[in-house]
Amino acid sequence: MSAWRSLWERWGKLPFEQLFAPAIRYAEEGFPVSPVTAMAWKRLEKVYLPLTAPEFQPFQEVFFPGDRAPQAGEIWGSIVHAETLREIASSGGESFYTGEIATKIANFAANTNGLITKSDLANHQADWVNPISTQYRHLRIWEIPPNTQGIATLMALNILENFEINKHSRESVESYHQQIEAMKLAFADVNKYVADPKFMNVTYEQLLNKNYAKKRQKIIKEKAISIAEPGIFKGGTVYLCAADENLMVSFIQSNYDNFGSGILVPGTGIALQNRASGFTLEPEHPNQLAPKKRPFHTIIPGFITKENEPLAAFGVMGGQMQPQGHLQVVINLADYNLNPQAALDAPRWRFMSDQQVILEANTPEFVAEGLSKKGHDVTITKTREIFGRGQIIWREKDTLIAASEPRADGLAIAW
Repeated sequence: MSAWRSLWERWGKLPFEQLFAPAIRYAEEGFPVSPVTAMAWKRLEKVYLPLTAPEFQPFQEVFFPGDRAPQAGEIWGSIVHAETLREIASSGGESFYTGEIATKIANFAANTNGLITKSDLANHQADWVNPISTQYRHLRIWEIPPNTQGIATLMALNILENFEINKHSRESVESYHQQIEAMKLAFADVNKYVADPKFMNVTYEQLLNKNYAKKRQKIIKEKAISIAEPGIFKGGTVYLCAADENLMVSFIQSNYDNFGSGILVPGTGIALQNRASGFTLEPEHPNQLAPKKRPFHTIIPGFITKENEPLAAFGVMGGQMQPQGHLQVVINLADYNLNPQAALDAPRWRFMSDQQVILEANTPEFVAEGLSKKGHDVTITKTREIFGRGQIIWREKDTLIAASEPRADGLAIAW
């Protein structure tokens, strides 16, 4: 709520309460559930419905009425969501942190052995941060800084800058191999060093240093790296983008794994997130669980500029797939000159761990065979949603070009 309010205070033009009217109407009257969302909802019946502890019951009642997920095309709505949205709108968001909603959250936590208190909510604030970026070819790519994983995309791009990747066709073993290995090396560093920036012992500048990227690039050989080691230094998600003649917005928020914690505050519709699972319990790790500390985050809205002018807002949802999706979209735009929709439509790969790589089913067979020969442990799947869900708005002089992911329910709308 504080993020919504902060964005509105800086750039909003409409009255704050008016912004909530469409969402309140959909909550009260319901909306037809779209196909991909219905599939994900159905899949999660086996995750949430077996939970029998009292704290999970309100979540099940709201999101699984009749002990099942709603089907595609079925109308789903929630009166408690409408009431909560009205309370947020009329209070300017303050009710969530210091008012009636905060009391409900804190009381429910106290009654179910939870840890959230009214003082936790009252002490929260949204932070404005300076985005981080790197120059890749003719484009400058921007990401949110740690504690998010956006820096992984930039590090991988810095490594790939040292290859002439476009001398290979987009659907080639060499192009896939170089991208996967660069991402693998970036993740090794991110998993080792990235955390709440107040606790990191490595700076953004060190991680994004171009000379460091050249050293990492030399590790990439003809064969897949078996286990990527970090370099040694001294010292359920929703994405949307929107644009008009004055402003471009790249925006993302998430309850994290599946639909969040499975815990919903009764009478509010507010489902609590499970972002704390982004912490590690490894001793002395910068991302070790601790009070007043933010966990490693997966959510990363992206942005592109060219010669200091805004060019595109873009993003790809999907946990660990997000920086990998950003990387592939940028490569498609910068190295292969694909238009925004084609950049989203193109077949994708996903690095998992060690040498494990999953390829989308429409990837050419010879690419899968070639990667296997290079030592990658390749799996091909028809399950498209694991490869992310993205959107782009691209500004071409006075024209806005909108593109939306074929792997999701989203769409491009002009008004």
